[in-house]
Amino acid sequence: MPASTSPAVEDYLKTIYGHTEWQDEPITPSVLAGKLGVAPSSVTEMVKKMAAAGLVSHVPYGAVRLTPGGTTRALAVVRRHRLIETWLVREMGYAWDEVHDEAEVLEHALSDRLLEAIDARLGRPDRDPHGDPIPHADGTRVQADAVLLSEASVAHVGRVVRISDRDPAVLRDLVEVGVGLDTVLTLTEATPDAVTVELDPASIASASAAGRADAPGPAPVASAPLHLPRTHAEAIWVTA
Repeated sequence: MPASTSPAVEDYLKTIYGHTEWQDEPITPSVLAGKLGVAPSSVTEMVKKMAAAGLVSHVPYGAVRLTPGGTTRALAVVRRHRLIETWLVREMGYAWDEVHDEAEVLEHALSDRLLEAIDARLGRPDRDPHGDPIPHADGTRVQADAVLLSEASVAHVGRVVRISDRDPAVLRDLVEVGVGLDTVLTLTEATPDAVTVELDPASIASASAAGRADAPGPAPVASAPLHLPRTHAEAIWVTA
């Protein structure tokens, strides 16, 4: 298999793309090494190979950026990963905190034909269980205009459009308190260590499907202040 299509290269492409998808800060080799769990020297060698293949651009001690060709390949890998996650939650009964590692394995093995069948079966969804956009086959995608809850102003009212899957424990915590995709919340207080929000009761039940596709959601309840650690607020994106 050519280096440009190997699972290792695909993992690099997906990680570089994912780092900059919801922020403007480019990724450096040291950050890339940390995210992939590999030695910095391994990143250096791989980035050189990817640059030679026209997939990334990089100057010594600088950021690693995808070229247009690298972006196209990255979107294809991301599409596979997120469709698999969505399929596992909707069709296989997985919880949203259980799907990432499974998708990491399956994304390199599925044929294009099977991926297309999964996409059609799911109704060609625009987002995965965590709210990340699923690129369409032509590379187009729909991404919400969103802001981190931890960076929003007090009194901001927004609908949850993305929750990072970086920490599965955070996903489990949020399901327990009724926060998921499409939950509408109001930020009422923010401190250096935590935020306080009020949830729209009508949106709580609809958000529960993110936790597990076959699980009944909590019944709408009267809105009450909900205190979230800043680590949790830093994982939640709401409409701007």
